[in-house]
Amino acid sequence: MSIETSESNILHHDRHGQYSQAVTIEDIRQNIADVQKRIEAACKRSGRDPASVRLLPVSKTKPEAVLRLAYAAGCRWLGENKVQEAQQKSEGLADLADLKWSVIGHLQTNKAKIVARFASEFQALDSLRVAAALNKHLQAEGRTLKVLVQVNTSGEASKYGLQPEEVADFIQELPQFPALRVRGLMTLALFSSEIERVRQCFVVLRELRERLRGNLPACVSLDELSMGMSGDFEVAIEEGATIVRIGQAIFGARALPDSHYWPSTH
Repeated sequence: MSIETSESNILHHDRHGQYSQAVTIEDIRQNIADVQKRIEAACKRSGRDPASVRLLPVSKTKPEAVLRLAYAAGCRWLGENKVQEAQQKSEGLADLADLKWSVIGHLQTNKAKIVARFASEFQALDSLRVAAALNKHLQAEGRTLKVLVQVNTSGEASKYGLQPEEVADFIQELPQFPALRVRGLMTLALFSSEIERVRQCFVVLRELRERLRGNLPACVSLDELSMGMSGDFEVAIEEGATIVRIGQAIFGARALPDSHYWPSTH
């Protein structure tokens, strides 16, 4: 599915700090509209329906006041990396009853209880221990949770996620956790300005999904591919992303480069 990407849409991993801060509802509304236009263009290049791509605004490090602006601008889902930050924000914004939270960062088993209480989605499942802990706490809460399995497609030792060759056996184990609704795969690509190296991470995830689809447990589906962030989401869409996780292009640059905010295994 490799597609010739126009010069104006090349990767923007090197643009940290060039995203202006969104400080008004109109700023956020305009940024979302701009991202949506880029989503539509990427879909058009790859023969896809723009409605097949869900934009997940990622609000990590942004204060509650900005999140309220995002809600006023129409956001009803927000993604957060760190569990405790997400919990604090969900409690602080509890009056926004239809606001849903997607936890997209690595989860330790001792924090599974927190996620089970408030999250509507968890995108970084990569161990049976975490699956068991989530399942136990979700059942205690009388809830279910949509989950995606995180895959390390870049081969970097510093990244969390299962190796591609581990995913088939892992998925076969997941029906024992009935509170988990397994709906897809997630990955973090290389932080690189080399477009084809980044694209290959997305190709790996898409091709893995296609291989796995022929032998899935009845309760598991892999309809979702969560891949692509502010710097590379157009390439991810060209390769099949159904969820793109966009932070800086909506909210403005964070204090440090994006790679700083993703936990390392080291």
